[in-house]
Amino acid sequence: MIGLGWMGLLSDLGCRPPDRYEVDDTDRPTPDLDVHRRFHFHEGQGEVDVPHSWAEVMHQSPDVDLVAGAERDPKRLAVFGERYGLDAVYDRAEDLLKNERLDIVAIATNTKGRADLTCLAVECGVKAIAVEKPIAHRLEETDRMVRSCTDAGVSLCAGAIPVNHPSYGATKELIQRGELGEVLSIEVEAPAAQKQHWSLFIDSAPAWVIGSGDDERRESGSDEFVGQGMMVTTDGGTVFFRKGAGLLRVTGTTGEITLDGGWRLWQDVETLSGKQRVEVKWPGPRLAPGYNAVYGLADLVDCLEGRLDEPKNSGRRVAGALEVEIALKQSSTEGGVRVDLPLSDRSLGLHYDWFR
Repeated sequence: MIGLGWMGLLSDLGCRPPDRYEVDDTDRPTPDLDVHRRFHFHEGQGEVDVPHSWAEVMHQSPDVDLVAGAERDPKRLAVFGERYGLDAVYDRAEDLLKNERLDIVAIATNTKGRADLTCLAVECGVKAIAVEKPIAHRLEETDRMVRSCTDAGVSLCAGAIPVNHPSYGATKELIQRGELGEVLSIEVEAPAAQKQHWSLFIDSAPAWVIGSGDDERRESGSDEFVGQGMMVTTDGGTVFFRKGAGLLRVTGTTGEITLDGGWRLWQDVETLSGKQRVEVKWPGPRLAPGYNAVYGLADLVDCLEGRLDEPKNSGRRVAGALEVEIALKQSSTEGGVRVDLPLSDRSLGLHYDWFR
């Protein structure tokens, strides 16, 4: 486990501290923590009973042994060692990677430097990697991360987000076996490369985009795309980014799937008055909140054991979503012109909220 901040450790032990810090600080605001908190999965319902941090999820998994952690802040490192009874704690991630023989590493550091740590983990023989969102700042960084992992056969999961849940994989299977007929379009509220719901459902590379209505960088530090637009793939598929569209809508010639609070399915059926599109019972697993890291780790285990080719929220897909978002910003800045992909300038990137 590398990085013991909110998604690395703290989210399961305390409240997020409001105090600001610099990403290079080694002494960071740390709230009061319940070091001995226990999760009782048999009691109650909902995400309050589910671990959220990568450290706790690895500790709770029957398939994984949590063996080591790295963090620059000594307070957080001490909490990690105490909670999990581990002596293999490091104040330098590089030392952890070089000294430990690891199958899986979760990198929940700030975005800065995450690409370097990912590539170093690959060099040190790690077989599967989870990185927190956002995957990286610049296209050059995602290029290195994806290439390094691909060349070494390392699985890369890019973020604890809902796409890790099995219901997304089941939804894609429904679409692939023709339950909607031919897919006509995909519609989402925003490209949101940090937390994209759409890229799992496209199987060919983005070819070009048009965007408009973007805004200046916000006080929080983020300049992520906030306008509207469309993306067309090399095989003619279309994704629309429209405000108010909801999380996801996939429309086909004979049916439609939506996600907004839960999965819903409509299909064309013959009635006495002719063919009509009606809502039918959802045939797959229901989306359950709070399992983002649980199923992200499960995807990596499935990849290691040969049951899955790549994580649903793979680094490859998220890197593609980042490039689409950057291209939409570029199109909006230039007055809504068509921007072809891939982008030639790989130094382009995004800024994120200060705590990222």
